Amino acid sequence: MSNFTSATFSARIRSYLGLFWKENRQFFLLLFCIVFFKSAIADLSSISGASMQPTLLDGDKVWVNKLAYDVKIPFTEISLAEVSDPQRGDVIIIDSKKADKRLVKRIVGIPGDTIYMQNNALVINGEAAGYEVLSRDDDNVIILEELPNRAHQAKLSRQFFSRTSRSYGPTVVPEGQYFVLGDNRDNSADSRVYSFVPREEIIGRSASVVFSLDSEHNYLPRGERFLSEIE
Repeated sequence: MSNFTSATFSARIRSYLGLFWKENRQFFLLLFCIVFFKSAIADLSSISGASMQPTLLDGDKVWVNKLAYDVKIPFTEISLAEVSDPQRGDVIIIDSKKADKRLVKRIVGIPGDTIYMQNNALVINGEAAGYEVLSRDDDNVIILEELPNRAHQAKLSRQFFSRTSRSYGPTVVPEGQYFVLGDNRDNSADSRVYSFVPREEIIGRSASVVFSLDSEHNYLPRGERFLSEIE
């Protein structure tokens, strides 16, 4: 009787699981496709903090193109094929092991570059980046920083900072690694803190803000930032 009951129970469980799969397989296949897409093709990443101001604001959701540089095995950092090389000026999402968290920064140095910073003035391979002041107030200065073939806005503090904290190098970027900075130069933990970023830790590139919620104003949407391009 005990064996009969056990066999019957097992048969009912198999029947139930078979029926459950038949009725829900489309949902699970869709869920698998979504997870696969987010892992290997594209995703959204949240901006938290001020390190990329004025380019990115706290509460922005940015589009992450995970196929921008490499085709990777889903859920791993193993590259199957290289699509293109990261370029100076690219805004990238990083799975940083040294920081033990996800970072969003801008590439300013590629392999072989000599990087030097003196009081926030950036020099790449002996050529000083161009600067134009766009605006200033009592606390900050917004500048247009011109990298080779790329220009973007950056933010500098007018408050007192040690010159040492605003200077770095000179140093040569190793092969397979990248030097990154936050656009908010006096409020960013980047390669000046965590050193170079290995290519395999780069999740992807971001070129647009999908939508944005203002955490300082009850998370109201910033309509003007929806689907806006990242310079």
